[in-house]
Amino acid sequence: MPTLAGVFVKRMPSAAEIAWLIPVLPLIGAVITGLGLITFNKTINRLRKPVAVLLVTCLGSAAVISYAVLFEQINGSPPLEHLFVWASAGNFILPMGYVIDPLAALMLALVTTIALLVMIYSHGYMAHDKGYVRFFTYLALFSSSMLGLIVSPNLLEVYVFWELVGMCSYLLVGFWYDREGAAHAAQKAFVVNRVGDFGLLLGILGLFWATGSFDFQNIALGLSEAISSGDVPTWAALTLCLLVFMGPMAKSAQFPLHVWLPDAMEGPTPISALIHAATMVAAGVFLVARLEPIYTQFPSVGLVIAVVGTITCFLGASIALNQMDLKKGLAYSTVSQLGYMMLAMGCGAPVAGIFHLVTHAFFKAMLFLGSGSVIHAMEEVVGHEPVLAQDMRLMGGLKKKMPITANTFLIGCIAISGIPPLAGFWSKDEILGQAFNTFPLLWFIGFLTAGMTAFYMFRLYFLTFEGTFRGENKELQKQLLSSAGKVDDDQEHHNPGELHESPWPMTMPLVTLAIPSIVVGLLGTPWDSKFAALLNPQEAIEMSQSFQWGEFLPLALASVAISSSGIALAVMAYFLNRIKLSEVFANRYPAIDEFLKRKWYLDEINEKIFVQGSRKLAKEVLEVDAKVVDGVVNLTGLLTLGSGEGLKYFETGRAQFYALIVFAGVIGLVALFGVLGTPPI
Repeated sequence: MPTLAGVFVKRMPSAAEIAWLIPVLPLIGAVITGLGLITFNKTINRLRKPVAVLLVTCLGSAAVISYAVLFEQINGSPPLEHLFVWASAGNFILPMGYVIDPLAALMLALVTTIALLVMIYSHGYMAHDKGYVRFFTYLALFSSSMLGLIVSPNLLEVYVFWELVGMCSYLLVGFWYDREGAAHAAQKAFVVNRVGDFGLLLGILGLFWATGSFDFQNIALGLSEAISSGDVPTWAALTLCLLVFMGPMAKSAQFPLHVWLPDAMEGPTPISALIHAATMVAAGVFLVARLEPIYTQFPSVGLVIAVVGTITCFLGASIALNQMDLKKGLAYSTVSQLGYMMLAMGCGAPVAGIFHLVTHAFFKAMLFLGSGSVIHAMEEVVGHEPVLAQDMRLMGGLKKKMPITANTFLIGCIAISGIPPLAGFWSKDEILGQAFNTFPLLWFIGFLTAGMTAFYMFRLYFLTFEGTFRGENKELQKQLLSSAGKVDDDQEHHNPGELHESPWPMTMPLVTLAIPSIVVGLLGTPWDSKFAALLNPQEAIEMSQSFQWGEFLPLALASVAISSSGIALAVMAYFLNRIKLSEVFANRYPAIDEFLKRKWYLDEINEKIFVQGSRKLAKEVLEVDAKVVDGVVNLTGLLTLGSGEGLKYFETGRAQFYALIVFAGVIGLVALFGVLGTPPI
């Protein structure tokens, strides 16, 4: 007879069975505080710590469940899918629910970890902001939306959460909506993402038309059968796949839809770390990984993805070479690294792409939070004008005053540069190895980009933390404000403070993120990849069996060599000051220097073609509406009025007069038919 304890244990649900709570818990917290802001605004805004405790607890609980789910998947638990009928009509059934598999478990743990650390960091960074509670509410809502996207079992549910993530991004980028730059950046992010999302929606509807399903596996099978039977032409299937890819192009900032990401740095720095380094921009890469069963059927689609990723990779790195805004330099670095991930996806190596997504999330979130720590300190000296607080020409020598921030930032620079044994080396090298075997030309571009990455990252580090402090140079401050077209009255009344290290809620997440930035890459060593064993055990076995040091070492050493060359060049130019590299380059290659400073002229092209073009089109449509449409309507009214005025004289009330009119009408019709040669009926 079973004991009571045994029955209780048997009834205990697994972590995967309660995984639906992961997106729901932060949503509950966001709803509570959001309704509180709507109904009792002043009271809720005064309850900062209780709100922070509530939302951190909700997100922390979701993180605990996420890690439990991940441990179950590591220990071999089978994937779990729980569905229920959301809507039905005849033979059409629309299921909703959640799915837990290794990819979802990994992403859940990653997102909840980063989101929780960012929320703790925000407690210090946003301590004096009047929108503290609103900011935390947006954070919780975004986290819920992203977690819901991860566990979605089909494309339609993905699209719902995809749009919620986009909405939260708009709210967070434009959080300081009273700043003109933030308002414009939020609008730009919203519009550019709508372009990609429109393609995604068309692709989803087209795939449903072709296969009758929104489920990932069923779409892949149905599309293959439809092409084989001739029901769907190959060109139509390719078009649908590329339309779906437009969504990840915008969300993951791929060329040419990357232009919103650098401008999104106008939002608070914790948002840059959460959305634009580790989570939202990773959603596109995650969706491409989910769509792998579909994309593997079309090598040409993989080639397009790889080419787009390579262009994005090189573009982001080249523009980052001469950025002076600390956050925008990191933003273009993010664009470049997302290009690496898409390159892996296009090469048919989703495991390598997701591996780089994970390693990049840790060290790039740490770098963004480190930049926030620097900006937080700089505002004490130069005021709250972003043009000054984020410009590296006013920084320098911060390592002495901010050792924790400086050392963790240095770890991030080494990791992203691909120096072993830190995390970035293993994931980036895996991508370059796959590209070398698949598309050698694209590998070469990625290889050159690795050297550029190492150079511009150490350039950021040396300009910010080494040398002497330049922030007290009033003349330079005025020049920077003037060149930006700004006059900040606050500067005249600002009393400069002292540089100091950030408080513990800001430094603790930095130290925490530094640990995985160093060691997590060791889980993906090509001769014994624990990471691949989780996501694709068969691929892990093949990697282990086919691994040869003779193939690995030349590529790895070449990668380390070019990264080391980039670091050495940065040391010579910005640490030892042996060469004025920026001046030499600008003098020798002024056209290229201007091309990079103007960000490949892509903003100007978009402004000329799309912004001004759409305005011109709108004016033309307005002219047509005013002169043609309104003219027809007005003419109809005038004709009706005129005919009414004329016909009123025929209303005499005399029967003889009406009979005469009828007789005249009959005679007229007979005469008309006679002229036309058609006998009247």
